Amino acid sequence: MVYTLAASTLTVAAPLGCDAPAAEGATARRSDVVVTGTDDEMLVLEITRDNKVVVRLPRVEVGQGVTTAVAMMIAEELDARLTDIDIPLAEARTRGNQFTGGSNSVSSLYGPARNLAATARARLVTAAAQRWRLPARVLRTRDTMVVAPDGRTATFGSFTETAARVRRPRVSSKPKPASRHQVIGHPTTRIDARDIVTGRVRYTGDLSAAAAKPTVVARPPTLGGKVASVDDRAARALPGVLEVVRIPGGVAVVAESFHYAFEARDALKITWSPGPLAELSDAAIRSRLRAAVPPLGRPPRGSAQLEERFEFAFVGHAPMEVLTAVADVRARRAEIWFSSQSPMGAREDIASAVGLPSSAVRVHVVRGGGSFGRRLNHDAAMEAALISKKARLPVKLMWSRADDIKHGRMRPAFQHRIRVSHAQGRVVAFAHATASVSEAWEGAAAQGGIAASAASSPLPSDSGLYNFGKLSGDSGSVELAMPLGAWRSVDSGTVRTAEEIVVDEIARTLGKDPVAFRRTTLRGKSVRAVLDKVATAGHWGRTMPAGQAQGVAVHEEYGSCVACLVEIDAADPKNPRVTKVVMAADVGTAVNPRGLEAQLMGTAVDGISTILRAGLHIDRGAVCEGSYADFRWARQRHAPLHFEAHILPTGGEPGGAGELGVPAAAGAVANAYARATGTKPRRFPLNF
Repeated sequence: MVYTLAASTLTVAAPLGCDAPAAEGATARRSDVVVTGTDDEMLVLEITRDNKVVVRLPRVEVGQGVTTAVAMMIAEELDARLTDIDIPLAEARTRGNQFTGGSNSVSSLYGPARNLAATARARLVTAAAQRWRLPARVLRTRDTMVVAPDGRTATFGSFTETAARVRRPRVSSKPKPASRHQVIGHPTTRIDARDIVTGRVRYTGDLSAAAAKPTVVARPPTLGGKVASVDDRAARALPGVLEVVRIPGGVAVVAESFHYAFEARDALKITWSPGPLAELSDAAIRSRLRAAVPPLGRPPRGSAQLEERFEFAFVGHAPMEVLTAVADVRARRAEIWFSSQSPMGAREDIASAVGLPSSAVRVHVVRGGGSFGRRLNHDAAMEAALISKKARLPVKLMWSRADDIKHGRMRPAFQHRIRVSHAQGRVVAFAHATASVSEAWEGAAAQGGIAASAASSPLPSDSGLYNFGKLSGDSGSVELAMPLGAWRSVDSGTVRTAEEIVVDEIARTLGKDPVAFRRTTLRGKSVRAVLDKVATAGHWGRTMPAGQAQGVAVHEEYGSCVACLVEIDAADPKNPRVTKVVMAADVGTAVNPRGLEAQLMGTAVDGISTILRAGLHIDRGAVCEGSYADFRWARQRHAPLHFEAHILPTGGEPGGAGELGVPAAAGAVANAYARATGTKPRRFPLNF
């Protein structure tokens, strides 16, 4: 259902993710550039008098290109130029869906955004017909204009006042069929690309909001450590220092510049109490995880078994833009600026932390320089709010790279145990049990920081992708007082990766080619199609020099599927290099194929990194890594020399894509390495 708001500027709103009351009679405030002031739960489209189309987006842009995808949806149905469309980010609202995650932004916005634009277009055409005294059916729209049969044109902005009063359009307000799409499905350069590369885009660190003062925090050497005592006299005596305050995570310094703030932070003399995991290191964590993996049960009688175990390390998010938040907390109100994937929840938590009603807290959503799930949590914003309240100053808090890697969220460590039962040349049962570190960040400290659980639950992803007979799977956990968080492709990133490695090995056991074996056992036509595409495009099975090999893997999730073929040079097994990646994806309608290709390229780098190079070590309760120098994410010299992506044009509703490629890429890298070296890697990344 779509509503038109009575206004001097055409404003159209649609419910998104909730039941919304009719917005008839609501008003909009007019300005020269953007019109604002609509119901919180609405996806809102505004057309201003100067012919700008403004859609205030209830999602966050963190580099995934959602603003471009939504602009394309609007441009398609409105017949507007992309250059006339502006997609600012909406503030935290009181109702509706502002969650950015689960690879669902495009799929959830596809219908509402198109309906919204189609409704606006119908009202604009009707307004033009009334002014020109012509039948609405003879008018056309293009380039953000209405066009008459005699060649007359007028901008959408010139019809806004009349269109805002239209209640019954004289032309259809239904979205176009896919056969008429001129924008959706066509590769498009990001609408913000030039601004990003020229530095015009503003991130939280670029803001001068509230005249906020630069702020940093001294943090404990161990996870969960506490301040026992602090001598801040030397720090306070340094130039530019405004305030020093204690917070739960450490000691904050507010100064006139970040240079002064870091100098004063380093001058603090702090005695730390160790965190609850101070006696725990990697070996002990692995041992506990191994013990927490549930038993697999009995295999079918008369079958042979292939059983394997896998280990995956902790992994940090490490987005390029470090966590930054601006906070201005007063006695009766608070205002926060930061990049958030869940701003509505953040507002509630911040309000509780500073002792204000949520209605008194305003959260401005700022674009982020990467996330991969990290900005689902709002650690930095919570700290900034607490510091601002205690210091009685507006602050701009910046976590250093070391802060985030050593004390930020991370993907939990995982262990997997997989058993494949086969008889007469086919798989008759597939069992997969896991154990992961689960978060006890608040409660476990009171119990020494460690708890164990082997309660069984279904796996988040399983081998139902294949015709593998009886499927079973349980999961256990080890609870540690560690700051964990959703990491790109959450559980599937290890679950499917481990399974795809085993699929290669069972194919080898049965004497079958890995691609041919998958083709005969995959359940779905779509996933077979993407597998066939990468096998053909990547020349699967071609002869390669010693120490080099191909690997392949597939994944299906979010209503989409993907296949990945990798070529690796592992002549030096300690320094392998992925030389080629070919990916194919079926996501239904790919709104922006160029954006999807970029997403797949990013997931390929994720797979290379987490399989070959990048993970976090825990040593006596502390994260060892602290920068890109030792958290060895793939750099340009580790990226594939050749990358290609194939988007299968299957049509239909869009599926998810942002996280889709990670498991397939990781599985393909692992399988290529195994074939190139003749080994069976079981611990990832390989350098652990």
